[in-house]
Amino acid sequence: MSQSLHPMLNIAIKAARTAGAIINRASLDLDILKINTKSPNDFVSEVDHNAEAAIIETLLTAYPGHGILAEESGREHGSKHSDFVWIIDPLDGTTNFIHGFPVYCVSIALSFRGKVEQAVVYDPTRNDLFMASRGRGAYLNDKRLRVSKRTRLSDSLIGTGFPFRKGDNFQRYMKMFETVMPECAGLRRPGAAALDLCYVAAGYLDGFFETGLSPWDVAAGSLIITEAGGLVGNFTGESDFLNQREIVAGSPKIYGQLVQLLSPFTRVIDEDEPAAAPAPAPAADAAPAVRKPIRLRKKPADEAPAAPAGDDAPF
Repeated sequence: MSQSLHPMLNIAIKAARTAGAIINRASLDLDILKINTKSPNDFVSEVDHNAEAAIIETLLTAYPGHGILAEESGREHGSKHSDFVWIIDPLDGTTNFIHGFPVYCVSIALSFRGKVEQAVVYDPTRNDLFMASRGRGAYLNDKRLRVSKRTRLSDSLIGTGFPFRKGDNFQRYMKMFETVMPECAGLRRPGAAALDLCYVAAGYLDGFFETGLSPWDVAAGSLIITEAGGLVGNFTGESDFLNQREIVAGSPKIYGQLVQLLSPFTRVIDEDEPAAAPAPAPAADAAPAVRKPIRLRKKPADEAPAAPAGDDAPF
């Protein structure tokens, strides 16, 4: 099958497997691993750095003119002005990894003029390789991926993530959980968003939502989902999620139901709300089920046209 893969996807696979080998070796000696803390509960290990360096070397050896956006080194490598940008998370799920909890992965995506064209997510503990090229479908190893066929949220298993960094709005997450939990069959938080997205593409999860994610967490997984027949967007259902730090994904029917539940929690609304808070508060208390969602859904629609320009800026 590798013969028919896009050459850039082949290079991404080579880079992901190289990083996976580094991660697997390090997992055998976790007790001697050097770990630094970026901020409380946000860890980076020497494995993150070593894996990222190996990925960047592999990619730039093949495509020296391409740009790089990587979690640990940002944009310091590669061309600063290329239309091609590799978006890399060398080890998504570092906290899981340093505890020996075997849910983590390597995520590599290639964007061209702001649109993701190639994607690889590699799970080194299971030797699972998820991949997609735009327009060519998504695969797990040699098997074609399809999102689940479930149509009712009440039957669905939903993946999520929740806050772990200082300053995260935990109360907002609790409200989101209270909203989603009773409506679905179960909620899971494995701790590696890139892998969670691939599980939606494979149909293991019917949907996924999270806030606070960066482009390298979601770039590869989002293409793998859409190529498997799923939908990805922000909390109000628009496609400019990559830099908005909120994402909803799922099979088409489940995606629509999740957007309906999550749109009141969109970040755009959250930022606007304080200014308007004093006047609407009594009305919201009096009739939370009717008035509040209607007011909230209209707001982002008015603002939507301005969003894409800002979201494309990093590419």
